[in-house]
Amino acid sequence: MLQFFEKFSNSANRFIEYLLFGLGLSMALLVAVQVFCRYILNSSLFWSEELARYMLVWLSFLGANVAYYRNLHPGVDTITSRLSASKQRISRVLVHIITMALGLVMLVSGTQFAWFIRAQISPALSIPKWIILSVIPISGVLFFVYALLFFLKTIQHKSP
Repeated sequence: MLQFFEKFSNSANRFIEYLLFGLGLSMALLVAVQVFCRYILNSSLFWSEELARYMLVWLSFLGANVAYYRNLHPGVDTITSRLSASKQRISRVLVHIITMALGLVMLVSGTQFAWFIRAQISPALSIPKWIILSVIPISGVLFFVYALLFFLKTIQHKSP
């Protein structure tokens, strides 16, 4: 079971990292083209700001997943670094349990919210807003799976 979660998490994270690179590069190019059009050509791309905003939302949620998976999320370890090894392990287990709970909340609440706004259309791009906000439950699933993997590794005495 642990091997399945490791393979899935590794593959999912690799895909998300490529997606983040593409989103970040696309967003940077889009904003540069928008600035060029607005200040050089005196003609604004009316849809570019909305698209860049939605790209930033996706970058933020998926980037948080990658940071958690790579253990790069910010943390304050002034208290936990002073604990014994067994208490540090207990605190890691608790963090992963809380992260699994957060993932479930994001999954359930994000799905409910996307369903609630399913009929709304974005003004400039004319796409359904549920598509844009689907990143919330997607991110929740990823948080849950990653936290479950780290939880299983921690209770089996492997480093997460």
